[in-house]
Amino acid sequence: MDPTGGDVEYEPVSVKAVLAEMKDTAELLIDLSFSAVLHGSDDVAREVLDLEARMDVLQLQARMSLLMAARSPEDAEQLAPVLGVVGAAEKISDAAGDIAKVILEDIGLPDAMRAALPEAVETLVRAELAADSPLAGRTLADLNLETDTGVRVIAIRRGSDWITNPDRDTRLEAGDTTLLRGVEEGVADVYERATGHAYEPPDPVEPDIEDLERAVDSIVLMKNMSELGVDLAYGSVLFDSEDVAEEVVELEAEVDALQSRFEAWTLRAAARVEDPVSLRGLVHLANATEVISDAAVEISEGVLRGLGTHPVVEQAVRESDEVIVRRTVVPGSEFDGVTLGDRQVKTETGMRVIAVRRPEDGERSERESRRTGSDGEWIIQPGPTTELRGGDVFLAKGTRSGAKRLAELTGGDSDGWDDSDE
Repeated sequence: MDPTGGDVEYEPVSVKAVLAEMKDTAELLIDLSFSAVLHGSDDVAREVLDLEARMDVLQLQARMSLLMAARSPEDAEQLAPVLGVVGAAEKISDAAGDIAKVILEDIGLPDAMRAALPEAVETLVRAELAADSPLAGRTLADLNLETDTGVRVIAIRRGSDWITNPDRDTRLEAGDTTLLRGVEEGVADVYERATGHAYEPPDPVEPDIEDLERAVDSIVLMKNMSELGVDLAYGSVLFDSEDVAEEVVELEAEVDALQSRFEAWTLRAAARVEDPVSLRGLVHLANATEVISDAAVEISEGVLRGLGTHPVVEQAVRESDEVIVRRTVVPGSEFDGVTLGDRQVKTETGMRVIAVRRPEDGERSERESRRTGSDGEWIIQPGPTTELRGGDVFLAKGTRSGAKRLAELTGGDSDGWDDSDE
């Protein structure tokens, strides 16, 4: 089947496997599309469109199989939330494609977007393995890149096939196109070993219009909240948790509020820039990001409406390569009053802390207040300087082995998001 075009005919496929691949692909597309914008990378943007075409095929396969499975009104009721998950993943894919086209079609984007890069995402680059690369022919476990350099290989394109979320047994081959994510210093090292060429980071830019900087900050925060919303939505489906699904709805409402602020700041900035048309790209980004946030709610809609989680969706999310766990910081424990950097959670476990939820009466630093929105409830994508406090709940994403290691470090009972609680 050609993912770039042509006819798609029905063939027996595992709906579970297709849904798992759609989940992994949707999450990867969010990463890639924003990285393409923030790095101004046409190469990464083209990879987004290639994956978007693959997603189109996957969603058609899933819909055909689900239609074949519905034989009664009861079947239709049970399968309706599954169709919602399929449709939501497709919406995320389309939104990512729209974001990539901002770069490929030169729609117009202010330099201030690159000024947001350090706080928005880790460095992500596309690197093609040279024939004489010392990485070729070795497994990721053998290379131990994440421990040694802080860099993860988040996906590999081999010819027309994609390996999303490669694991420790994945072997790199000459000619592979790898997507590397991590701190810039580590990325530069791995990129040079992969390609034989030095990595050239984008030049930093200082924004000169305050309202424009605020508009860009709003988009970055919208991106972070939307991405977290997708993670939480899949978590709500996996554990059939209405409480977690409600958090997705709250995040979507915050994204809507941020979009309103973004529109106001962009209109004010338009009066001060030389060419207001150059801000079109920002509007495209905000609209696409809001679509991703809405899609997250659609993923969890079956849980919100009390329809429960269909077993095929639960198994698909379970068999996805990354899991989400939730841990509560016990007051007086060794995690109370230390920063994520102090504990080196990512280095020790391979788990990435994607958010910290702090009680409403908790104190916040000025930096955290700026990143969390109006109510201060969530600290989105916390960094090494983020302090954990007793009563905080933090969400971490990574491999199952990393989740077990994190449980050993934190001690006590998990707060309901890993397999031990089922």
